[in-house]
Amino acid sequence: MQTSPRLILLWRVLVFFAALSPLGYWSAQVALGHAGPEPGQYLLLKFGLCALVLLLLTLALTPLTRLTGWRGFTAIRRQLGLWCFAYALLHLTSYVLFILGLDVSLLWDDIQRRPYIIVGALALLGLLVMAVTSNRVSMRRLGKRWKRVHSLVYGVLLLVLLHFFWVVRADMAEWAGYALAGAALLLLRLDALSRRLPALGRRLRLR
Repeated sequence: MQTSPRLILLWRVLVFFAALSPLGYWSAQVALGHAGPEPGQYLLLKFGLCALVLLLLTLALTPLTRLTGWRGFTAIRRQLGLWCFAYALLHLTSYVLFILGLDVSLLWDDIQRRPYIIVGALALLGLLVMAVTSNRVSMRRLGKRWKRVHSLVYGVLLLVLLHFFWVVRADMAEWAGYALAGAALLLLRLDALSRRLPALGRRLRLR
């Protein structure tokens, strides 16, 4: 499916503003006093959840490309991945700023009470590695190893889901939805299913 460069550029611009809009909305909610009694906790949870959603969307782009044949999905893969990392960083910043109160000496005690912090930190480290190697220079230098490095995304997804599971143990319904979406996306990466997507897409377009 052919797409003009102008349409791809417009698509990228729309994705940029769509990814930026939650940050503006949640910041406005805090500024207007609509974020509840603990605005720091509000931002912490919203940023973390947004990072998870963006991670799932990033993983969905390859199956969508195979299904539709539209290269526009591939064109925004790096963009969405970097936005995922950005919201994960905002999640960490909110934790340090609002939960620790910038007092890093409290970190060890908090880890003992909330060990899922370590799981989240490992996920963030994986996102960092992929973010700094997502450029063309890194692709050329790493060669075939680049794909192996970016296969970290699967481990990162599992870590993020475990982190989220530990946080929301009292209400499993929301977590189960994200976990099922993640499981479906991982299954679609299997060769047996992945190879069938182009043919399925052609059949759907012919109807």
